[in-house]
Amino acid sequence: MKDLEIYFTPIVKPEGIEDNALGSSVEFHTEFSFPLMEKGGLAIMYIPEFRNGESRFHNKKDDSFREFFYKTYASFGWKASIYDLGNLMPGETINDTYFAISNVFAELIKEDIIPIIVGGSQDLTYGMYKGYEQLEQLVNICAVDAKLDLGKPDDPFSASSYMSHLLLQRPCYLFNFSNIGCQGLFASREEFELFEKLYFDICRLGEFNADFKKAEPHLRNTDILSIDLESIRSSDFPSVSHHSPNGFYADQVCQIARYAGISDKLTSFGIFNTHPSEDGKSSNHLIAQLIWYFIDGVEQRKGDFPIGSKKDYMRFSVHLDNFAEEELVFLKSNKSERWWMEVPYPPQDGRKYNRHHLVPCDHKDYELAMKNEIPDLWWKTYQKLG
Repeated sequence: MKDLEIYFTPIVKPEGIEDNALGSSVEFHTEFSFPLMEKGGLAIMYIPEFRNGESRFHNKKDDSFREFFYKTYASFGWKASIYDLGNLMPGETINDTYFAISNVFAELIKEDIIPIIVGGSQDLTYGMYKGYEQLEQLVNICAVDAKLDLGKPDDPFSASSYMSHLLLQRPCYLFNFSNIGCQGLFASREEFELFEKLYFDICRLGEFNADFKKAEPHLRNTDILSIDLESIRSSDFPSVSHHSPNGFYADQVCQIARYAGISDKLTSFGIFNTHPSEDGKSSNHLIAQLIWYFIDGVEQRKGDFPIGSKKDYMRFSVHLDNFAEEELVFLKSNKSERWWMEVPYPPQDGRKYNRHHLVPCDHKDYELAMKNEIPDLWWKTYQKLG
């Protein structure tokens, strides 16, 4: 692994950590040493970069979430090593910060280490994406956000328009983008129409509240999870700049973080818009708990993404009337009872064998097929594979 220490400043290990608390087993970047990381761990970093968001917070460091996180207790059986790499301080320009994030992410992901970013505005998701671009790896992004952050094509790069600029990258390694928690009053008609044209996915806040399990397949299909803390109602996330009365409850976002951690596919996690709180404590408590629930999810991974042999899965084939394909195929894991759906690549001249793409879904998609209806998720994926 390349030397990553050059990107980080050390921290002082929080005081008052009990021998059996989580912080007692974490490797910290201090002035005396940098963590020696091994495959399969998790790496935490804090980045006070707000130049493309709430610029008044830029370089105003508040990493006291560490004080709360490292005094929690690991669930029974946690095995993954946790490393605190310290603070990745903003570069001379915002592009320098994106460059540093992309280099750090590329190295960590190559070593099967899950990076966890805390801090900064949500445009840092772009830096996360650039790390996968270095690896020439197709990537799915899921944003927990009240907004879609597409903006307009001619908008300058910012936390509210970073997705449009990401889509303009050539080559573009983004395969799918999902939003969980969108509120219609914060997204324009043009943004919704562009989402439809690109076959991206939205689970609106109302849909989530009606059935929180609707978010799970999106989380199981993502590589990058980006949480905007401003998607949480202000009563649960007090901040000097966030005053929305509607949004997720704090426990709902913790539930999302845990679902994301359970996903075998997910390889990076970001928590953004960590503005100073009005009471100084509850927001950092919440950030600490989001990290805790995410790691607890990682520890509960089933390793059942259906690759290779399908002997541990129940196979369901559904024939649909007036459908060009012979049948829709669903797989159900015997380990977790989670569902996947096979989507064939569109036919191409010269292709000798049929290829299929596996998409996480839920039981309701299977029920739709049984009613002779093609699930929306199947169509969207088929179009993107063309």
